[in-house]
Amino acid sequence: MKLKQRVVLLAILLVIFIFTKVFLIDNLDTSAANREDQRAFHRMMASLHVELDPRLDHTLQSPWEIAAQWVVPREVYPEETPELGAVMHAMTTKKIVKADVGYKGTQLKALLILEGGQKVVFKPKRYARDYVVEGEPYAGYDRHNAEVAAFHLDRILGFRRAPLVVGRFVNLRTEIKPVATEQLLGTFMTVGNNTCFYGKCYYCRETEPACADGDVMEGSVTLWLPDVWPLQKHRHPWGRTYREGKLARWEYDESYCDAVKKTSPYDSGPRLLDIIDTAIFDYLIGNADRHHYESFQDDEGASMLILLDNAKSFGNPALDERSILAPLYQCCIVRVSTWNRLNYLKNGVLKSALKTAMSHDPISPVLSDPHLDALDQRLLSILATVKQCTDQFGPDVVLVEDRMTLSHL
Repeated sequence: MKLKQRVVLLAILLVIFIFTKVFLIDNLDTSAANREDQRAFHRMMASLHVELDPRLDHTLQSPWEIAAQWVVPREVYPEETPELGAVMHAMTTKKIVKADVGYKGTQLKALLILEGGQKVVFKPKRYARDYVVEGEPYAGYDRHNAEVAAFHLDRILGFRRAPLVVGRFVNLRTEIKPVATEQLLGTFMTVGNNTCFYGKCYYCRETEPACADGDVMEGSVTLWLPDVWPLQKHRHPWGRTYREGKLARWEYDESYCDAVKKTSPYDSGPRLLDIIDTAIFDYLIGNADRHHYESFQDDEGASMLILLDNAKSFGNPALDERSILAPLYQCCIVRVSTWNRLNYLKNGVLKSALKTAMSHDPISPVLSDPHLDALDQRLLSILATVKQCTDQFGPDVVLVEDRMTLSHL
């Protein structure tokens, strides 16, 4: 065989090899990843029901120690958590040994310490379930039930980036006042036959207290993350100005994402994709108030975006605030695993799954039916937005493979 023929033959073989690698092996890898996404979805659906049971089998550890060991840079809790019910049971039943005003912020909350030394954040009930918050998408008081619902949605989406939340009833007279600090105690008052408090925060006013039904107050408790994982606060690149007549750059510059991609920590690592995931999460729950976000300190962009403070959600089921999705439709990228999970949740599955997940919470029913219906409608809008992106740029550009091995050792 002449040299020229050999070169041509080798070139043909090389093309065949490359074709096989790109279109066969890579497709096999993608199919395997998709199958794993499907298996993960079925595992999640099988574990939706969380029975609040105090039993901790095969361990001498406290529920607080178990929950603290779950936390790693990319997850607050692992996929398989047989002890989840026991931890949540402890959150809703353990004796309150100290009560203080909440940490810094704009909304009313209380910092409680439960038996065993575990901190939790208590957010009081402000609205009836069927109350509709009118006005701006970030208007109104915090909604305690929104924290509960958001936690379970985080489980359903497979993110596992939200701290544990459960509903709890507390007796302000017998459980809180006897162990309250002077600072918190000084904000207690009686309105009619109801015990109330207004706490300490930027918007806390004596004229706007949260009131119990008699002495018993419904609320949510959020598990404080372990102190060994200090938090770092970041300004959200798609945050609002909260000033009338003044727009943030992303609200008028459609190429804004290109600028974000050139700045740390969004120029490498998982953070930008976390921002996209969070936009999807926030759009589903109607949260237009994520002006800042937290990650773990000294993470160099590798930590997850932690889904803290989700209480400005589920305010108006008729309001679908599309601007929340700006990171998605401006960047036009999304994780393949997120895209797969969203598709598995179509056709009413999301509403049914969330309803099942929340059904055994102490404050159930957590959401009214209009809010559950709104979730399915918003899901369709998200899927349509991604389709617009894939139609414009192609799925290979829009759907990003970003799977990270998560170690709990």
